[in-house]
Amino acid sequence: MSDDHSRNGSSGKSFLDKISHFLSGEPQSRKELLEILSTAQENGLIDHEAMGIIQGALQVSDMKVREIMVPRTQSVMISVNSKPEEYLDSIIESAHSRFPVYGDTKDEIEGLLLAKDLLAIAADGKIEKTALKNLIRPTTFIPESKRLNVLLRDFRETRTHMAIVIDEYGVMSGLVTIEDVLEQIVGEIEDEHDIDDEHLIKHGKNNTFVVKAVTPIDEFNEYFSSTYSDSEFDTIGGIVLSSFGHLPERDEAISVGTFNFKVLNADNRAIRLLEVTSLG
Repeated sequence: MSDDHSRNGSSGKSFLDKISHFLSGEPQSRKELLEILSTAQENGLIDHEAMGIIQGALQVSDMKVREIMVPRTQSVMISVNSKPEEYLDSIIESAHSRFPVYGDTKDEIEGLLLAKDLLAIAADGKIEKTALKNLIRPTTFIPESKRLNVLLRDFRETRTHMAIVIDEYGVMSGLVTIEDVLEQIVGEIEDEHDIDDEHLIKHGKNNTFVVKAVTPIDEFNEYFSSTYSDSEFDTIGGIVLSSFGHLPERDEAISVGTFNFKVLNADNRAIRLLEVTSLG
């Protein structure tokens, strides 16, 4: 018996054994499927990027909208009663293509404004004479608990690109785009900082904590016995983003009160994950 065969035997099924078992019938579990794919990657049959996309596609079915949505406090919103001089700067500065439009209060979402709809009337010099309410398009409202694979299918079927996320009371809690969902597939889904669905905070290494940016401030305060105010922001990510004064990149850090916050995961729309260390 060769040394290679001995090593394979001591570590369990060989790659060929696993493939044979895989081809002989459906994998018995997702774990089994991922083991086969991981072995294929180790043997050079699947490259790192392809493996990441496969893992992302599998994990999306377990993820919910609340995990990736941009919280309302971090969303660029426009009042239906605002005039061009009031909303154009926000549109230009944010460089986004779609904006929630609200009525008398931010709890009353009227629809969406598409930046491209302003181009034609701006070119014709009619932007000052056109009421914003006449440019609003209908929007889709979805619950925080909606699964991403279902949302992606809905986006494709309805050919929409943004949805307003509502809480159990029917109030907007955030927004999500098709790009946000696709980033979960082609971007960094699984890394050493992952937190499961049911937890917003977990204990990390060397007296650090990994915290989702969407963690409500009251829950953060209760967990850490801190006293951050929730008068301006709903989430700890809102406080951190405001303290930075810009959308930070991964590994940027800042101290706020008695804690240091290091960005573990962020994209071009929001902070996703934070490493928290007490300064006390």
